[in-house]
Amino acid sequence: MRIIIDYDNDSDVLYMGFGEPEPSHTELINDTSSESLIDSSIDTSIWIQESERVKQYQYDHSVSVFDVCSYILKKLGKITTMKLQKLAYYCQAWSLVWDEEPLFKEEIEAWRNGPVIRELFYFHRGRFFIDSIPIGNPDILSNEQKETIDAVLDYYGNKSAQWLIDLSHMEEPWQKTREGVSFDEIGNRIINLDLIAEYYSSLPPAS
Repeated sequence: MRIIIDYDNDSDVLYMGFGEPEPSHTELINDTSSESLIDSSIDTSIWIQESERVKQYQYDHSVSVFDVCSYILKKLGKITTMKLQKLAYYCQAWSLVWDEEPLFKEEIEAWRNGPVIRELFYFHRGRFFIDSIPIGNPDILSNEQKETIDAVLDYYGNKSAQWLIDLSHMEEPWQKTREGVSFDEIGNRIINLDLIAEYYSSLPPAS
């Protein structure tokens, strides 16, 4: 018996099951033999192409910063765009610590005024306040993800944007990423997720 991994091109759905495969469009993995994991009759270039399509599908359907921020605004109401950026950053940071995985897929950059998600910035550019993000879907978040965001908002939610900026400037992820960059330069260096996770996991519990 073989495990079949079948990717449906029409529906963009990945199927897994047991049975006899069709070598022309499936990847075969023999679960009883260690000699070869992939059937030699398969064109590996097709397998690689389909694998990349699966990865892209997973990326497109994963939680985005817009989903997270839509939930934040649903909880807090109208806030400044700068504060929203920092809250999104801290939600990502503590998700890495508590849930051991990123909350959203977008990268975070170390800008002059603290951590910034570029895609979110382009969305709210030119606005000082924001109260909703129509392109975000908070319902896509799991209960665990919502609990993480709620815990972050309980601690950081009543802080001002400037307080959050100053805090991020005192913390290693922003500082180390900005090393060698002048303070008046906006900057676009990516804050590494491992650096974020390592730093915040080392902090003592809040009293």
